[in-house]
Amino acid sequence: MRARPGRYRRLWALALLTLAIPWASDAAGRPVTLASLDGTSLAGQLYEAASRPAPAVVLVHMLSRSKADWDSLAQELERRGITALAIDLRGHGASGGSAGALGEMVQDVRAAVQWLAARPGVRPDAVGLVGASLGASLALLAAVEQPLVRVAAAVSPSLDYRGLRAGTDVMRKLGDRGIWLACSTEDPYALRTLKELTESSTVPRDQQLSTVPAHGTQLLAADPVLARALVDWLHQRLLS
Repeated sequence: MRARPGRYRRLWALALLTLAIPWASDAAGRPVTLASLDGTSLAGQLYEAASRPAPAVVLVHMLSRSKADWDSLAQELERRGITALAIDLRGHGASGGSAGALGEMVQDVRAAVQWLAARPGVRPDAVGLVGASLGASLALLAAVEQPLVRVAAAVSPSLDYRGLRAGTDVMRKLGDRGIWLACSTEDPYALRTLKELTESSTVPRDQQLSTVPAHGTQLLAADPVLARALVDWLHQRLLS
């Protein structure tokens, strides 16, 4: 019996689609659990670079969001040779604790840095922090208290996020460590924050502006050029 040409076309299209879809186990890292400095249970997703020991980065999400927001960026970091750990802050995602305790979240980030830096497959001399919106404030504040943090990136930062102040004094305390700041030109408060942090700093800071009207991790998702610039900056700073 002779097969119809249309059937071959459907089978070929299905084969191509199957090849194009990555296996779920390879695409999203693996879940881990760690404890904050006060014992609060934190959920994380670990994306390990193939070649180890590798530089590593902790990724900190926005308020009312979760570690899942970082999946695409974390996979790209993993592909570029950087291990990434995305965490759920307390009261978010699968972590314990209260989502209203913003000040206590700084210790969540500090704990994540210590946990990641202590892994045998991670270079403790090449650890970075990346945060978005609330996560940007937490990343900068945690970096001040963690000298082993070599670089920090803040997407859509705030001088004062509900009492969490990450202003010019924080920039001064970070000294000559590498800092990357980014926001949308359509995000007035973040734009003002970025300008104040860079203009008042005695050390040059790297900055990126996007014309896409979005905030935090949503800005990175909406502007692939900005996301690529962040990955490139981390790659240059941590693998050098």
